[in-house]
Amino acid sequence: MLAAATTASIGSPLLWGVFLSALLFILALDLGVFHRKEHVIGIREAAAWTATWVGLSLAFGSWVWWRFGPQVGLEFFTGYLIEYALSVDNIFVFIVVFSYFAVPAKYQHRVLFWGILGALVMRGVFIALGAALITRFDWVLYIFGAFLVFTGIKILVQRQAEVHPERNPVVNLFRRFVPLTNRYHEKRFFVREGGRLMATPLLLVLAVVEATDVVFAVDSIPAIFGITRDPFIVFTSNICAILGLRSLYFLLAGVLLKFIYLKFGLGLVLAFIGLKMLAADLVHLPVQVSLAVVVAILGGSIVASLLWPPPPDVLPPPPEPPEQPGERPPV
Repeated sequence: MLAAATTASIGSPLLWGVFLSALLFILALDLGVFHRKEHVIGIREAAAWTATWVGLSLAFGSWVWWRFGPQVGLEFFTGYLIEYALSVDNIFVFIVVFSYFAVPAKYQHRVLFWGILGALVMRGVFIALGAALITRFDWVLYIFGAFLVFTGIKILVQRQAEVHPERNPVVNLFRRFVPLTNRYHEKRFFVREGGRLMATPLLLVLAVVEATDVVFAVDSIPAIFGITRDPFIVFTSNICAILGLRSLYFLLAGVLLKFIYLKFGLGLVLAFIGLKMLAADLVHLPVQVSLAVVVAILGGSIVASLLWPPPPDVLPPPPEPPEQPGERPPV
């Protein structure tokens, strides 16, 4: 049978309840107090929030290490690092989508807040289904492993991926079934025009962001199951990484495209985790080794991007915005 770092969950009902309650409290505090008034988030504020979310995640992981031992603590930190690294692809898509739909800068945080809130729910469902399948059918891990190897190789061999919001099936379905206004109405997702309730383009952008996260969850969740089978560790490491995704977007949006080799690093990480899952019956890699390999790959790709930056003409051009700022583009 497939080996796994953790076979029993540390998540008691009390621990689940405390974590989820703390999560809801932090989210309410975030939107209701710190970001109640829409504003443009600058680099300094984004850096402060990124440090805050990372600090909270490290504090929680340290508590897990102290309470349940180094093995479980390393599983949390490895899963957290993998998910945080894979979030880079989400950020790239956010850049393209916000630019294409000309989302005003001061409303981008609102879209990301509700988008990430939806992502927390969807990933919770995915993790529960994945854990149930693995518990009942051990061979599912082989499928996860093969899928990760395939995805990693695909990332390594393909050229710079392009994102085309106008071709997104969610956009077409949304326009077909949901009445939509032609311009933004400040921070609102719905307005009444002529006595009819209509969605604003901000809701369309939110739908695209949600659909994008579903696609990325298909990669990231199996990758963390390659580190541990414990649903509590998979969920908490995943959620801690997602919570910092908004501030990381505002911090890295201007420089992310310059890390040209990071995508190759992500492909290598996925392929490595997939091979680890496929070879689990033959070779047992301690979680310390997995963490060291992931850090080395990601760190090496970042350093390589800084030492050998691409020429300006290699970087992908920004997407074309609509002709009139604030108007919905012709999708």
